[in-house]
Amino acid sequence: MAKSSTAHQERLQRSRERGTSLEAIRNPARETVPADLDRLIHERIRLGIVSALAVNRSLTFNELKALLKTTDGNLSVHARKLEEADYIVCTKSFEGRLPKTEYRLTAAGRRALERYLNHMEALIRATREG
Repeated sequence: MAKSSTAHQERLQRSRERGTSLEAIRNPARETVPADLDRLIHERIRLGIVSALAVNRSLTFNELKALLKTTDGNLSVHARKLEEADYIVCTKSFEGRLPKTEYRLTAAGRRALERYLNHMEALIRATREG
């Protein structure tokens, strides 16, 4: 076996023993997220949407866009992902002749955010104690 291949195999074995993922070895610069962390909420814009809706009964598309300082396309893609997961609901209506899109956080979305925050708090505690 070639020397570099042997070294690679040894690194793989050590990482398995420590529980490090193969992806973290192949691409160490990439952010690693624990497996039990809700990846759907972990994305910055989605976390912003869910957090904003957690403290407001509802928000319009334009209010969220201004609050998160993002584009129409970016907000709509992330909101749709949260809708598909049943974390938020979208209501479309008209105010006069103007379309109005309003978002609300669902009970499932509130539970998911609570789990996410608890997990992040546990990571912070472990980091400070460790």
